[in-house]
Amino acid sequence: MKFEIPKSIEILERTPFVLETMLSGLSEEWVMNNEGPDTWSPYDVIGHLIHGERTDWLVRMEVILSCLQDKRFAPYDRFAQFIESKGKTLEQLLMEFKDCRLRNLQILKDKNLNEVDLDKTGIHPRFGSVTLRQLFSTWVTHDMTHIAQIVRVMAKQYKIEVGPWVEYVGVLNR
Repeated sequence: MKFEIPKSIEILERTPFVLETMLSGLSEEWVMNNEGPDTWSPYDVIGHLIHGERTDWLVRMEVILSCLQDKRFAPYDRFAQFIESKGKTLEQLLMEFKDCRLRNLQILKDKNLNEVDLDKTGIHPRFGSVTLRQLFSTWVTHDMTHIAQIVRVMAKQYKIEVGPWVEYVGVLNR
């Protein structure tokens, strides 16, 4: 599928509501457990998504669209949520994510970006030159990746409990 802002917004605007529906009101075991050392719980993922809303997508968009000579992106801290989420409930994080995302989507819509804008570039610390189109495509797929991650982490809480069916439950074997 070719990238289009309206099609991307269809996904981006739904993510907070999907996650709220999926996670709100669940017991702590569902939202705080992970897959083992150096893995993330659903709670951690929501914190990560909030950090991205604040420091990644639109911040990098502004760099790309700016008149600056140096269009290098600041490095992104993929683990900032462990400090930023401390002391917050999952319900607070879900609301914070929804608020940040809705605000960011309004900013994106107000930009009235065109094809020329989407082909403008910035410099990623690892990948080098990237287009605004690639950044926004990644924003959409990043959401889907983390929704899939949350589903996988939650499913694995019953990996032992499913007994012999484990061989037929694909999400448990990833």
